[in-house]
Amino acid sequence: MDAPKTIAHEIGGIQNDALRFGLHGVKSDIVGSHPLESAYQSARSSQEEMKRKILINTYGSAFPLKLDLDKQILSRFQRPPGAIPSSMLGLEALTGSLDDFGFEDYLNDPRDSETFRPLDMHHGMEVRLGVSKGPVCPSFI
Repeated sequence: MDAPKTIAHEIGGIQNDALRFGLHGVKSDIVGSHPLESAYQSARSSQEEMKRKILINTYGSAFPLKLDLDKQILSRFQRPPGAIPSSMLGLEALTGSLDDFGFEDYLNDPRDSETFRPLDMHHGMEVRLGVSKGPVCPSFI
């Protein structure tokens, strides 16, 4: 018997769905991140490692493991896609990022921009359930 002749099809693939996600730009593939951004990321990771070593020396090796478990649990807790975005308040409180003063605090929240693409709630749930592929919400036009 011959093998069934079918055509492989990706439901909602990023590269083939220009109407839903817009055209793919290659600038981000060619140009790397800003040197200051990479320096910030490396300093942040070394600071987290130092904080982890201090916690191990102070409270024992089980405490940082408990914090990692709590971070995994709180990072998975999200609202369903819709009009109100998930704030991740518990994760921000655990990691201490509530005290950080980011660009959205003194400029504007990117979701309030005029070029922000409205959220497709049905596609967001399809991505979350694994039926469709791609980002939950394409952010800008």
